[in-house]
Amino acid sequence: MGISSESLFLPVCRLCTMWKLPSFLARTLTSGTNGLPLLPDMAEGHLPIHVNNVRSRLREIVGASTNWRVHSEGKVRSSAAALRGARIGLVKTEHRDHVQAMQERKALHTLLAKRQEDLPPRRMKDSYLEVILPLGSQPQIREKYLNVYNSVRFGRILEDLDSLGVLICYTHTKQEAQPRSPLSIVTALVDKINLRKKVVHPDCDIKFTGNVSWVGKTSMEVKMHMLQLHDGDYCPVLDATFVMVARDPENKRPAFVNPLIPESPEEEEIFKQGEMNKLKRIDFSTASLLKMAPTAEERNIVHDIFLNTLDTRTVSFRSRVLPPNSVWMEDAKLKGLQICHPQERNIFNRIFGGFLMRKAFELGWATACSCGGSRPFIVSVDDIMFQRPVEVGSLLLLSGQVCYTEKNYIQVRVHSEVYDADTREHHTTNIFHFTFISENEVPRVVPKTYGESMLYLDGKRHFAATMKEI
Repeated sequence: MGISSESLFLPVCRLCTMWKLPSFLARTLTSGTNGLPLLPDMAEGHLPIHVNNVRSRLREIVGASTNWRVHSEGKVRSSAAALRGARIGLVKTEHRDHVQAMQERKALHTLLAKRQEDLPPRRMKDSYLEVILPLGSQPQIREKYLNVYNSVRFGRILEDLDSLGVLICYTHTKQEAQPRSPLSIVTALVDKINLRKKVVHPDCDIKFTGNVSWVGKTSMEVKMHMLQLHDGDYCPVLDATFVMVARDPENKRPAFVNPLIPESPEEEEIFKQGEMNKLKRIDFSTASLLKMAPTAEERNIVHDIFLNTLDTRTVSFRSRVLPPNSVWMEDAKLKGLQICHPQERNIFNRIFGGFLMRKAFELGWATACSCGGSRPFIVSVDDIMFQRPVEVGSLLLLSGQVCYTEKNYIQVRVHSEVYDADTREHHTTNIFHFTFISENEVPRVVPKTYGESMLYLDGKRHFAATMKEI
C-alpha cells in the first residue's frame, strides 16, 4: 500500500517538542527512526564545533598535507599511473606536500595495537560531537549551500555528514599521549539516511550531532542527526547511520579500534541495534540478485510485466508495446562525467567520499526530475557501498537510472566507475540508492530486458525497505 507525501513528514511537528532548546538538547539525544530510547547527558561538557573547522581538525589528527606537489618532469609523486594527466604547478618548499605527509605517516605503524584488548574501552558519550552550520547567524556562508529553489543543497549536507562521521570515529579512538592518530579511518558504507522534512531552510542555523553507536573489531557504526533552528526550537531534519572502517597509517590493512562499553539499558539497546544492522546488511547482501535468483513472487512480477507489454496483434515475443502512463527503463536514465582534481582530495589524498556522494546525488536528482517532470524531494539514501577508492586524476563516470516508481515515489540507482585511460578498463567504485518523492504522480517505469528486470526488482526491494523504515 502506498504512503502519501503528507503522512511521510507528519512526525516533524510532534518531534519538535523533543528538541525544545539547546539546554534540553544537552540532556537528551534521539537515536534515530527506530524508536530507541533517549540518551541522557550525552552533550554534557561538549562545545559545538564550527562546520568549517571539521576538515581542519581531521588534517591535524592525521598530519595531512596542505599542498599537492608534482615533480618538475610533470608526474605526481604518488599514484603516478592514475595521475599522469594532472597538470598542477610546483608548490612552495616551506609547506608539507602530500608525498612528504604520507612518508611521515609510515612511521606511525609502531603505534598500532596488536590486539583490540590492548586498547582502552570507550563510552558512547566519549565520541559525542556537536557541529554548527550557522546559516542564519553567519549569512556569508549561505552561498555555498544554496540551491535554485532557495533551500539548502542536500549534496553539501552529505559532504558535512561524511566529514563529521570520520571525526566522530577519530574522537572515539583518540589516545591522549599521541598527537597524531596512526589510524586511517574511512567511510565504508552509508547504511541509511532518512529525512523528516522536505525542505531545509537556507537562513536558519543547523546543528549536527552524533556519536559512535556500535563497534566491531576494526569497524564502527556512527549515528548522526541534523536539526534546524526555528523560533527558538531545534527540530529534527534527518537521521543518518554510517559505517566506518579503521586501517593502518598507509590505508592498506585493517587496524583494531577501541571497544565500546554501553553504560545504560538505553545504550545497550542502541548497541544491540547496531549488531542487528550488521546482520541485516549480511542478509541483504546474501540475497542480492547478483548472487541469487529472484523469489517466486518476484518472478511472477517480471512475467506479468512482460505479458502486459506484448503486442497482442502479433504472436512474437520480440514485439513490445509500452502501456499508458509508462516509460521504458532505457529512456529513464542520465549520465555524467567528473574529472577528479586535487582540490577534492581527502586527508589521505584520495577523492573525498562526500564529494562522490554529492555528485551522485545531484545526478540522481536530475534523473528523477527528468522522469517525473516536476521537482523531486529526497526521502531516503541507503546502502551506499564504497567498493574502492577514487584516485586524484581519475575520470569518474556516473550513470543514473530510475529503477522503480510507485505513485509519487521514484527509486534511483546511480552507478559510479573510474576509467583507466592506459588499460581502457572500467572499475566500479560505488553504487548509490536514492528514494525521491515528486510533486506529481510519476509514470511507471517498465523494464524490457532481463538485466533491466533485475534492476527493477532491486529498486523495488530498496523502496520497500525504505518505506518499512519510514
